[in-house]
Amino acid sequence: MTSLVYGLVTGIMFGFLLQKGRVLRYDKQLGALRLMDMTIVKFMVSAILVGMVGIYLLSDLGLAKLSIKPMIFGGVVLGGLIFGIGWGMLGYCPGTSLGALGEGRWDSIWGIVGMLCGAALYAEVFPIMKATVLTWGDFGKITLPQVLGVSHWLLIPLFIIGSVALFRWFEKKGL
Repeated sequence: MTSLVYGLVTGIMFGFLLQKGRVLRYDKQLGALRLMDMTIVKFMVSAILVGMVGIYLLSDLGLAKLSIKPMIFGGVVLGGLIFGIGWGMLGYCPGTSLGALGEGRWDSIWGIVGMLCGAALYAEVFPIMKATVLTWGDFGKITLPQVLGVSHWLLIPLFIIGSVALFRWFEKKGL
């Protein structure tokens, strides 16, 4: 029960930050899709960096256990295409559609309905996909540090430095 409360609290905090970061706005979504406004990219990269540091730190301290999902190329490509087509058609991704509904934008309901229908459809076709798409390019449970044979604490600073450089370039270009 405690983990559910933590999930609820962090979900509310994330939604609050989505709203404060203005990434729920349609113009920001469209700008990201057109590579003209990198607000959403900066927000998500920042969240990934904080999560990366936090998760590895907690794992190294023995306070959390990593649950690595297998890298299955077929599933990643197909899922990415479906996600991208849906985002491009609607102008919201699943998380931002829920946040936009919270702001009172009723057009986001279409995305929520699509997300629920997609989840139901996935559950129905999963047995077929498990025997086909989800076997294409199955690399197992791997991480980039494992592939490179280095410590994650060597890569994390490199990702942070690279992200800061990318953010500065975005700002210089007015993105």
